Amino acid sequence: MTDEASFAALCGVSPVEQSSGKTQRRRLNGGGNRQAKAALYRIVMTRIRWDERTQAYLQRRTAEGMSKREVIRCLKRYVARELYRHIQPLVTSQPSSAV
Repeated sequence: MTDEASFAALCGVSPVEQSSGKTQRRRLNGGGNRQAKAALYRIVMTRIRWDERTQAYLQRRTAEGMSKREVIRCLKRYVARELYRHIQPLVTSQPSSAV
């Protein structure tokens, strides 16, 4: 993994344009690791249920006109960014072996 976008693609949460006519929207990439996608979904659903900041974010975005499905898409991407920041030092600190 070279950057956060490649990690998001691996987890299946990289955005893909899905525009038709006047509407501009995005959907999540269908590819990626199934277990990683399921884990991100569980994290997001747990945060929606128990985390006050996430609940406030959900209310704010739905008041702006987004559907709950679109908000969950945004939250999955946010969680993937957060996870990448946590695992990034581990990836870069491992010594590379010369072949």
